[in-house]
Formats: sequence, structure tokens, C-alpha cells
Amino acid sequence: MADLVAAAATPRIPVRNASDGVLGDFPVRRIYCVGRNFADHAREMGAAAPASKEDRGSPVFFCKPADAIVIDGQVPYPPGTNNLHHEVELLVALGRDAPVGVLAPDAAMALVFGYGIGLDLTRRDLQAAAKAKGLPWDTGKAFDHSAPVSALLPADMIGDYTSLDISLQVNGETRQHGPLSDLIWDVGDILHELSKLYALRAGDVIFMGTPAGVGPLQVGDRYLARLGNLIELQGCIQPPQVA
Repeated sequence: MADLVAAAATPRIPVRNASDGVLGDFPVRRIYCVGRNFADHAREMGAAAPASKEDRGSPVFFCKPADAIVIDGQVPYPPGTNNLHHEVELLVALGRDAPVGVLAPDAAMALVFGYGIGLDLTRRDLQAAAKAKGLPWDTGKAFDHSAPVSALLPADMIGDYTSLDISLQVNGETRQHGPLSDLIWDVGDILHELSKLYALRAGDVIFMGTPAGVGPLQVGDRYLARLGNLIELQGCIQPPQVA
């Protein structure tokens, strides 16, 4: 039966090899995000950081729409805010459906297809207002063009991701930097916790949380995010879109 509306195509992220050759595309199904997954960022946002793994409690999750993905790095300044913030994060892409039930952290790693680097852009003023009223964060996190991402590298080309760091420069100045060994919940932990709440599928993408140093972006700002020396994402904040 024919489609009755002309809906947008499924967002896709390029997949590359170590020499920057294009291998194909990764179709995005869902975007899951992890909040407060670096202790230094938790503290800068006014939250307590766990003293040990036993004190972690449960991770904070939220979602972005799949069509928030931006591939070319060009991000129009979003409407409804005067305080757009950057949060640089490890990107994890799943290439297999999870079996039914709760995943063990070690078994969960078999689902990982590849890794990249991305920005969890945040309308901080809207998020803060929602928090103050005990309301959901959706307007602060889940908006158009809020998920610029790099190309993906297959997991076997990355090796041990915990040996890498993530960083962000804005206009040539380093704003954020953190080793992935500092993650409060690592990738296996996060997939384990997500599997308690959702049926994980091929095409799912997870933003793994940001280190300290989040801050504002203005129209004209140029940014450069890196995952070690393996992958980078660069772009610019553009003027707001107008009709």
C-alpha cells in the first residue's frame, strides 16, 4: 500500500575506516542519552558525585529524536533559548538487537557496532526552568539539530575505548576534556541499565555523558570535538532559521 504522506527519510550516519574511506551508512533508530556520567560534570551541575561504584545509584536517562542528528556540523541557533550549551560526548552505535531480558554488562558489549563523537546540545535555560518546577527536560534536550555527530568508526578499529579521551575546542580554545576511563557507568553498564527499561535494537545510538566545562555557544562559534586522535567533528553555529 502506498504511503499517504511524504515523511522524512531515516537519519543516517556515515561509517568510515581508519584511513577515512567511506564504508557505508548507519541508519539511526533511537537516541538515548546519559546524564551526569562524569563526576566533575555532576559537581558543576550542582549534583553529588558518587564516591565509589557501590554509591552510584541509577543512571539518568533521557532521549532525543532520531532526526535531531546533524551530519555536516552546521547547527542553526535554536528557537526559544538565549543559553545554548555544548556537551561533548562519546557516541556508541548498536549493530545488533538485544535478546529479550536484561543484558549482563559483559554480554552487552557484543551489541556495539562502532563509536563516534558528538555534541549533546542543550537549551540550558529551558532545562533549568523545567528542573526548578520538577518537570521533564524535553524542551531543553530534545529539539531540532540538537545532536551533531561525527562519522562512526567500527568497534574493532577503536579497540579499548576506555584508553581514549574526549575533548572540545570552541574558537580554538579548549572548553572540555576528559578521559573515558573516568565514566561513572561504562558502556557495558549503560547498556545493562537501558535493557531494564527498553528493548535495544540495531540502529540505536547512545550519548554517554559529558565531562566538566559545559558552556554557551553563540552564532558564529566554531567547534572541534575529538575522540582521541581517531575521529573528529567540526562545525559552526549558524544564525537561527527563518521562514
